[in-house]
Amino acid sequence: MFTSHYFPGKEKDENIILVLRRHWFVILKFIARFLLFAAIPVGIYFVIVNFYPALINNTNSLSYALLFLGASFYYLFIWLLLFATWLDYYLDVWIVTNKRIISIELRGLFSRVVSELRITRVQDVTSEIRGIIPTFLNYGNVNIQTAAEEERFNFKQVPHPDFVKRKIIELHNEEGKIEMKDEIDEFTKAFPNLAKRLEGDKK
Repeated sequence: MFTSHYFPGKEKDENIILVLRRHWFVILKFIARFLLFAAIPVGIYFVIVNFYPALINNTNSLSYALLFLGASFYYLFIWLLLFATWLDYYLDVWIVTNKRIISIELRGLFSRVVSELRITRVQDVTSEIRGIIPTFLNYGNVNIQTAAEEERFNFKQVPHPDFVKRKIIELHNEEGKIEMKDEIDEFTKAFPNLAKRLEGDKK
């Protein structure tokens, strides 16, 4: 469970609404590929046993040593690739609170980018689902456009993108009302006479 222990920058009166990661099918696809690649040396071994047994009959031969070394490097590589992909999947997190949107993305094994956006700065939210399987499993991307033309937040391959979009818009509207009320209260305290006059003009 994601708690404030893993979210040390939590502000006062800030509540975590959504914690998003990529859909489980994304990592499942990679694991299926990993198993397929892991089976390739096994298939090569059976081909050698049946058609070229001399290559592995003598465990002291150069061919046996090269095949064993090649297989070891191959499995080491795909294990490292699996580890890096799992880290990328698990450590890429998008947090939506009632005040902010926080994007935490892993860029390589030793690089992490953390971006933050005030919920009131959201200008446009779009969701997109492409493909048969994403449509069936209901996962896709959520793109958030801010006031800055170049600044954009992307939630990649997250579950229920339409729900996420609606929730962000709802939070944006609620926080905007609260922010406007606070600004009016501050104005009233700073200029009480002018605020009364404006209120009288409205009546």
